[in-house]
Amino acid sequence: MALSDFQIELAEAGKNLVSAAKNSLDWFKDKVTNVFKKDPNKLFKPVSSPEIGKMYLFVYDPKYKDKLPFYDMFPLVIPIEPMNGGFLGLNLHYLPPNGRASLLNSLTNLANNDKYNDTTKLTVSYELLKGYSNYSGYENCLKRYLYGHVRSSFQYVSPSDWAKVVAMPLQKWKVNPNSKRAGSPPY
Repeated sequence: MALSDFQIELAEAGKNLVSAAKNSLDWFKDKVTNVFKKDPNKLFKPVSSPEIGKMYLFVYDPKYKDKLPFYDMFPLVIPIEPMNGGFLGLNLHYLPPNGRASLLNSLTNLANNDKYNDTTKLTVSYELLKGYSNYSGYENCLKRYLYGHVRSSFQYVSPSDWAKVVAMPLQKWKVNPNSKRAGSPPY
């Protein structure tokens, strides 16, 4: 099976972290500059609720943050299943950038099309993930998000930008020194 240009871009992002991070930051700087010249509200497309299989950034304040040793306040999430009051999602920030690119590259086999535009989404579920070893690392990313603890709109990340966004250091770790469970951010 031939790799798509998108899968090749993801693979390169995973292998060449320094250059991928520079390219991602250059892309982000250009995007920010162009957006702010035109319309500052269009850096990412804000939506009121996430769609399963798409990618989003948002501000999150966990319900049980006092019990967590650490958490990501600005998750990069692909929702995979609706749940009562929220959803189950893959927060890619729980992997280092090369791990994010690798997992996302594996998940692209589950894309509903190969256009990597706004019609593209991943047809992924928890049952599917746990049944295959191709998706290593997903266990670290699997988190439940409650709508009542989302503190911003969901910022939709277009599939055409996925390879760039996974290489960016957008995570915002909050460490809880009072947690009874020891731990620190994953990298």
